[in-house]
This record gives sequence, structure tokens and C-alpha cells, in this order.
Amino acid sequence: MASMMQLRLLCKVVVKANDLARRKDGTINRWLADVCERKVPANPKPIKGVHTVDVTIDPEAGVWVRLFIPTEETVETPSKSASNDTQIESNKTMPIVYYYHGGGFTILCPDFYLYDVFCRRLAKCCKSVVISLHYRRAPEFKFPTAYDDSFKGLEWLQSEKATASLPLNVDFSRVFLCGDSAGANIAYHMALQSARKDLGRVSLKGVVIIQGFFGGEERTPAELRLKNVPLVSVESLDWYWKSYLPKGSNRDHPACNIFGPNSSDLSDVSLPPFLNIVGGLDILQDWEMRFAEGLQKAGKQVQTIFYEEGIHTFALLNQAKVGPKMFLDVAAFINSH
Repeated sequence: MASMMQLRLLCKVVVKANDLARRKDGTINRWLADVCERKVPANPKPIKGVHTVDVTIDPEAGVWVRLFIPTEETVETPSKSASNDTQIESNKTMPIVYYYHGGGFTILCPDFYLYDVFCRRLAKCCKSVVISLHYRRAPEFKFPTAYDDSFKGLEWLQSEKATASLPLNVDFSRVFLCGDSAGANIAYHMALQSARKDLGRVSLKGVVIIQGFFGGEERTPAELRLKNVPLVSVESLDWYWKSYLPKGSNRDHPACNIFGPNSSDLSDVSLPPFLNIVGGLDILQDWEMRFAEGLQKAGKQVQTIFYEEGIHTFALLNQAKVGPKMFLDVAAFINSH
């Protein structure tokens, strides 16, 4: 587990790398951004009780997923040479956690080593198959590409290829959407889109919002008060929104300001329960609390857990005390639904 001093040093390195990759004109040095991300390959051999497999969903768009499968709970996954007679079913089914990574819609990926570690922990702690999706990133691919790619991943769950790629004991009637930062934003919008579509055998049981990347034109008290906190700044967040939102839009766009002046009424939209994770040292905390308030006013079920010492992406960075607690809280939410 990382102490606050260790986290500050790590965050300074990350911020410096991001500053070098991000250009003032709103473009990004993609080669440099990718070089700065340490990537790890999928590994069929279990690491801490979880093995991984990469599966391509859309080769032309470059959309793919990494499956994190807890070996203690799973059965043999089907192969081309396997017959149904050789596939031994487990009596215990596993839910699916569909995970969307953060990075301001512009950087990072499922094979980034921190997300590989994070999703392994999530799969083991929640006794779930975690599916981490790679979507096309801004500024090369602006709104709504990340949403479109992510929904394509949900539709993939209905396919024969998904059936062949996943363990036989996964429970398609217990699917949870989850993400951190920009990925949490995507998870919310996927829940919204799913409410208007037929997902066949896929049934959403809950959404886990880990320090959601929401915003608006207004500067909130937290954005004005929290200076020199690790990892994020108002200026960097503004850059990420400008890189993702449609040209000419501002931060009151409904992709960003969920319950802002341009957002739609959710009162008649059927949404699953939400778990809302908020950090006390995260400048986004006011937007995240407003998100929960908006859901409640619309009659939706939402539980908010506030981690007083949590910096932005504290669980991904394995911040001491609060990081491990968050995994237990997420597991409790999943087990209760």
C-alpha cells in the first residue's frame, strides 16, 4: 500500500509525463503518451488467483477487452477443440463487472499495468469476471466515440463469441457497470443508454461510480479550495473536457454536466442502483455529490461513500487504508444485488 508521500511522488511523475504529452492546441503526442504507459500482456497463468485473456470486439475500430477470471471460482473456458462434455460446470455462478478505465477520455488502457493490477484485485475481491474495455480515445476520437465503443462492448455480451470467451458459470443476469474517473462517466452513460435498448440476456443490476469525471462551467467550492492536491488540477481537467467534447461545446454539455441546464429529465428512466465513491482530497468531489443528489431527486437509488483522505483515483493507486476499504465496499454492493 502506498503512503501519501509515495503517492505525491508518483503523481508528480504522472503529471509531468501527461504535461509533456498534452499540447496547448488541444492535441496530444500519442506516441509519447503510449510510451509513458507501462503495459503488460494478458497472462493465461494465474497471478494472485486471476488469469487474463484479451478478446477483440471490433478489429477495425480497435475495440477490445481484457477478461479477468478468478481461477478458484471458474471452470474451463470453451475452446475450439473442446466439446460440451469436457466442460465441467461450477455450482456457483459469478457476476460480470464491466469496467471502463479512466484517463480523461484521452489516455490509458486496460493493459496499463496499474489497471491490470486493479482489475485483478477487483475480480478476486468481488468473485466476479471483470471485463475491462479499450475504447478509442480523444482528441483523435471525440464525443461520442468513447460511448459508442463502450456500448458496442455491452452488445458483445449477447454474442456467441462472448459465450465462447467467458467461463460457463458467468451469470448474464447479474451484470454491473463500473469505472473510475472518465470511466465512471462512461459507466453512467452506458446505464442510461441501456435503459433505452434491449440487451437480451444481459441484465444490469448496479452501477459503481468511482470518483466520476463530471463537471460544468461553474467552479465549485472544492475546485477553488483544493490547491496542489495530487494528480489533478482544474486546468488539466479543462483540457481533457476540451479534447473530448464536440467542438464549440462547453462544460455544460450533458456528457459532462449530468444534471445541468442541458441535461434531460431522468424521472421516467429505469436505472439500476448506484454506488457513488467520493474522495475528500479530490477536486471533483462537489460534482460527484451533485451527481448523487440529482439521482435521488429523480427517484433513483444511490449510496454514496465518502473517503475523507482519498485523492483522485486513490484505489487505482492503492492508497493506504482507503484503497483496500473501497474494494470491500464495492464487493459488499455487488453481493447485495
